Amino acid sequence: MVRSEQALALLATAFLLFIMPPGSQQGQHEKRLLNNLLGPYNVLERPVANESEPLEVKFGLTLQQIIDVEWNDYNLKWNESEYGGVKDLRITPNKLWKPDVLMYNSADEGFDGTFQTNVVVKHNGSCLYVPPGIFKSTCKIDITWFPFDDQHCDMKFGSWTYDGNQLDLVLNSEKGGDLSDFITNGEWYLIGMPGKKNTIVYQCCPEPYVDVTFTIKIRRRTLYYFFNLIVPCVLISSMALLGFTLPPDSGEKLTLGVTILLSLTVFLNLVAETLPQVSDAIPLLGTYFNCIMFMVASSVVLTVVVLNYHHRTADIHEMPQWIKTVFLQWLPWMLGMSRPGKKITRKTILMNSRMKELELKERSSKSLLANVLDIDDDFRNVSTGGNNASMTTSLGGTFMRHPTTIEEAAVPSSGTQRDLQNILRELQFITNRMKKADEEAEVISDWKFAAMVVDRFCLIIFTMFTIIATVAVLLSAPHIIVQ
Repeated sequence: MVRSEQALALLATAFLLFIMPPGSQQGQHEKRLLNNLLGPYNVLERPVANESEPLEVKFGLTLQQIIDVEWNDYNLKWNESEYGGVKDLRITPNKLWKPDVLMYNSADEGFDGTFQTNVVVKHNGSCLYVPPGIFKSTCKIDITWFPFDDQHCDMKFGSWTYDGNQLDLVLNSEKGGDLSDFITNGEWYLIGMPGKKNTIVYQCCPEPYVDVTFTIKIRRRTLYYFFNLIVPCVLISSMALLGFTLPPDSGEKLTLGVTILLSLTVFLNLVAETLPQVSDAIPLLGTYFNCIMFMVASSVVLTVVVLNYHHRTADIHEMPQWIKTVFLQWLPWMLGMSRPGKKITRKTILMNSRMKELELKERSSKSLLANVLDIDDDFRNVSTGGNNASMTTSLGGTFMRHPTTIEEAAVPSSGTQRDLQNILRELQFITNRMKKADEEAEVISDWKFAAMVVDRFCLIIFTMFTIIATVAVLLSAPHIIVQ
């Protein structure tokens, strides 16, 4: 391998020796012209015929790492007919005077990032200096509308030592920089690069100094950020909304909310690496992500509330009156919800409120157990009633009328009364237990319905919040999608 590299090096050297001429050849007229021009030439002399007049320097910028500097040097004029028709020369810049034009707001370590090239000198004294270079400037970045932001970066060029009375910078083109050779960038869209001539008097010096400032106006392409940051965030928040439609008895309601919260946290950690790390302003995208994060965290908290309501029992919790009014009447009516066998309308709500103010004086007898409750009153009439008193009992669905007069029958013995009282107490105990079970089942049903109402209310509120936040972010941005 080493031998092959040495052989290639020898071949390359031989090839260079083959194509190079044996000696440096130069035209007699060009040689004589250079001797006549550069012999008495002084690189420190400002090339003007009258020292009181400024030297006009045309300055231009091509957005492909090239700047154009053009001036006229009266010391470098000749008659082309006297020098064999030589119209122009290429001279190294260290042999000539050239304006010390630098970028004031340079961030380069060497301050001047241009590459020294030859100066093209024409017979009329016109000098063209086109040094390529990579310029790094200091720019203030505004991330308020990130990633829908526009950035303006200034590049300020001017002479470092010559004031405006000695060197006058003039824009090469009124349109600003030349963008014909600009290569399209995948992250930024170039809006324009206007130029402006400024005359400033600094505190250090009373003379005015002239500079030419080019403003590079760029706009961030948002297609990448829209489909890789905003769309996934909206999808994750939509999954959090689906958690409110999951039944509490499934056992995965809280697990789904916590999983979505963790996935959004991991996603935001990845997004934080792409956000600009500055504290001047909060990016628009960061504000949107914080709103979505707050919404998902709130959904987890409210899911805990829903599960708490759903699993409450009458033995531990008693439903307050305000919860009955809000979550069982008015809020279901506003959300258009109803319970099986119960219609929730404005009329029924008002009627229930009136019924609660009045106490029912009579109870309708609709079942056997309801009739049993009246036996005690009839039985007391047996011991205290007159000749026409009678007792009616109902056992096993059969009604029996016992005569209490001497003519109809004899008075029942004390053993019969005791048995009837025991039977009555047992029936009352069973009736109370069944009534209490029905009341507990109704209370549990009320708590479950209240949990369902909270679920439906959270679903509507958080859906509206997500839609409004997304639309507000998109509408507040200066532009939405720039391809």
